[in-house]
Amino acid sequence: MADETLDAKGLNCPLPILRAKKALNKLEQGQTLEILATDPGAVKDFEAFCRTTGNELVESNQDGDVYSFLIKRTS
Repeated sequence: MADETLDAKGLNCPLPILRAKKALNKLEQGQTLEILATDPGAVKDFEAFCRTTGNELVESNQDGDVYSFLIKRTS
């Protein structure tokens, strides 16, 4: 279970990433953030975001038209 959840459904790039970055900054190192999004581009966006920021993309799932991402703050 995530420490925080961000509902970014209905938002298009780059808003899910920007809101996730802001939410992650409020978390302590080692805590997790779950992001819910409907933008299909979010899959590649969050992979790239984690690669460039050093945070860990723990899991990425799709349920219908909703994508969920679990990111662990590592920095």
